[in-house]
Amino acid sequence: MDIKKITTRILAPAVLIAGLSGCVESYLDKAPESGLGTADVFTKYENFKKFFDTIYEGNKLDGSTWRGYNIKNAYSLYFDFWDQKYSMESLTDMSDMGRAMDSQVIKGGSVSAIINKMTYDQARRPILGSMLKIIRVCNMSLANIDMLKDVNPVDVNDFKGQSHFIRAFAHFELFRLWGPMPYLNTVLGEDDEWDIPRLSKHETLIRIAADMDTAVTYFKQAELMRRDPPPGVAGHLNNPEQKRPNGVAALAFKARALLYAASPLNNQLGAKDWENAAIANWEAIKVAEQYGYDLLPLSDYKKNYIGNQYSNEQLWAWSAGTKAYNNGDLNGQMNGVFGGGKTGWSGECPSQNTVDKFETKWGDPLNTPADRAAATAAGHYNEQDPYANRDPRFEIDIIYNQSQIPGYGAAKIYYETNNGAAVYAELLDQSYAGITRTGYYERKTWGEQSVKNKTTPHYTDPIIRLGELYLNYAEAANEAYGPNGMAPGATMTALQALNKIRTRAGMPNVLTAYTGSKEKLRDRIKNERTIELCFEGAHYFHDIRRWKDAPQVMSGTMYRMDIEKVPVSATYPKGFKYTRMPMSADRQVRWKDAMYYFPFNTEDMYKMKNFVSNEVW
Repeated sequence: MDIKKITTRILAPAVLIAGLSGCVESYLDKAPESGLGTADVFTKYENFKKFFDTIYEGNKLDGSTWRGYNIKNAYSLYFDFWDQKYSMESLTDMSDMGRAMDSQVIKGGSVSAIINKMTYDQARRPILGSMLKIIRVCNMSLANIDMLKDVNPVDVNDFKGQSHFIRAFAHFELFRLWGPMPYLNTVLGEDDEWDIPRLSKHETLIRIAADMDTAVTYFKQAELMRRDPPPGVAGHLNNPEQKRPNGVAALAFKARALLYAASPLNNQLGAKDWENAAIANWEAIKVAEQYGYDLLPLSDYKKNYIGNQYSNEQLWAWSAGTKAYNNGDLNGQMNGVFGGGKTGWSGECPSQNTVDKFETKWGDPLNTPADRAAATAAGHYNEQDPYANRDPRFEIDIIYNQSQIPGYGAAKIYYETNNGAAVYAELLDQSYAGITRTGYYERKTWGEQSVKNKTTPHYTDPIIRLGELYLNYAEAANEAYGPNGMAPGATMTALQALNKIRTRAGMPNVLTAYTGSKEKLRDRIKNERTIELCFEGAHYFHDIRRWKDAPQVMSGTMYRMDIEKVPVSATYPKGFKYTRMPMSADRQVRWKDAMYYFPFNTEDMYKMKNFVSNEVW
């Protein structure tokens, strides 16, 4: 069907009535656009807020359970908390899931049969339907906000700021997954033209950036550039409204959208796009610093996503609350061998490809055999003691053989050969479906909890944080001005911004061998971004696409580490034989250009007219 049909599945009056039913009060059983109850909803602050806040919490499908169409479906961490047991990263060469389920099907090049789980299925993660629904709520709120009575200007500007921000955010998430869309900034009725052509990729991102810029204006007027007080002031990081975006976040998202607009997949203006992105990201950095945001020290680094409600590096975040070691939400992230589930748990496991992106502590790249040979010649790397002297983030992000973990001591991720048969150690217990096939477990967002350490950590999704802005600026400034250039008015070069992130991580500056040209630095910027942002925000999934690296990356081989316990010797100084091996064929990646974007549901695709569909794959 045409775009009218796609959107009316979510946004038509009858569906909107069902979506709102029960999620505010009984008066909202009569949908505002039906002509009944409009004054009740849009003239009273409490009612307006309840209507608007369906954006954040969605609807009660069964009268008691909050789920369905809401903004959380676009949050990476919320996506991880679903029964399909995979993350966006596991759809790339970054990681493998313990259980071979839908993630292996998708990364193998086939999604059309299961795409409804990410479009309309309210019991799963209906990102498409959610984003269209909340765009409509934003547009209805903006169209009717002048009806509000006895409300102070701060609240009015806050609603306007949130509406513009969320509308842009929703369009951005649609864009990243389904490509350019019509930019919906008015309330469309049944008699309006719905079969709207798609914008270009570049224009879509420019519209998103402009909407974010408008949001900044309203947040400034509301004095809500940040929602909590700055460091050192009572109430810091403890505002009950912190789930809502603010002005600094709007500037940051504007800058992110312009970075995407400059990227090879979407670039239309050449160097000018990169200049615009560099300027926007520098402005976002300076305003964030002005309002007291800062990088956390390495000792507190994990507070950006685990064991903490909010951090002062997060410009906007979603606090998911506490999760016990056996919480069902963790079935996808946490492996069965830790969670105690023999068959139901899956778990995300970094590939050897990802492990190789972590440099030595001296800054030697280890990405290729030539890189590793050079590091070995320098005395900085030993393939048979591969985890010594690595980037400090390696310990934070990866569980590797013999790493220390609570309740287990040294992680036992190996096997011994006894009379020709393999005898598997504790963390390769073959009775679990959810064990690693890569030789590694993901630690960054694990929380250290397990059947042997029954803790209940707090989970937070750092939707956008200051660390990303430095990387965004480094990338854009390098492309626009070179490693030692900087945006107009900036006080930091591309290389300095990159090194700021490395310094926080306890790493040396980028080696001079890689700083002589933007082409050489580009690879280190990409690598740094992958490491700094791994397993959060689905950045890698989107980055390899916007860089147009996906055809190469996803046509390569995913590797694992085979680890056999052997006697200690000069060859095997740690008593383990480490051998790189390709993963099994059923866990490899595949690429075709249709995979840049998800398809729409097949029945929708055949009936589109002006709205040209995506290729089915």
